[in-house]
Amino acid sequence: MDLTGSQRIEAPREAVWRALNDADVLRQCIPGCQELVQASPTEFVAKVVLKIGPVKATFAGAVTLSALDPPNAYHIAGEGQGGVAGFAKGGAKVWLVEEEGATILHYEAQANVGGKIAQLGARLIDSTSKKLAGEFFGAFSRIVSPAPADCVAHAE
Repeated sequence: MDLTGSQRIEAPREAVWRALNDADVLRQCIPGCQELVQASPTEFVAKVVLKIGPVKATFAGAVTLSALDPPNAYHIAGEGQGGVAGFAKGGAKVWLVEEEGATILHYEAQANVGGKIAQLGARLIDSTSKKLAGEFFGAFSRIVSPAPADCVAHAE
């Protein structure tokens, strides 16, 4: 399965880069994330609960960052085991482009799944992956982007 896209984040590239490497920020953004620990500057260990169609499983996995080019880009490689539900492994290239005071986060990801999850069919897996990516980027944008000045509540 391949997943590509981009997300405009209303924050400077350096702030987006810091957030992409911050376990606390990522824990809040990853759908179903129960635990995320930074084991080293380039390694994270996670526990995530996901529901794909009728299959709900807890995945334990690890992610490694490589080809670091701060604050521009890196590669992510990861693998997770979900017990009888199966496994997922894959990688992504992530790069940041500054544009008019904001940052465009681009990604190209590839993933392979096996076990019961793989039996669900490519369309269900693809649609779930896109939904999860949308949830992640929505939460990430809300956390990283500064609150607009016109959103301040006024007492009348």
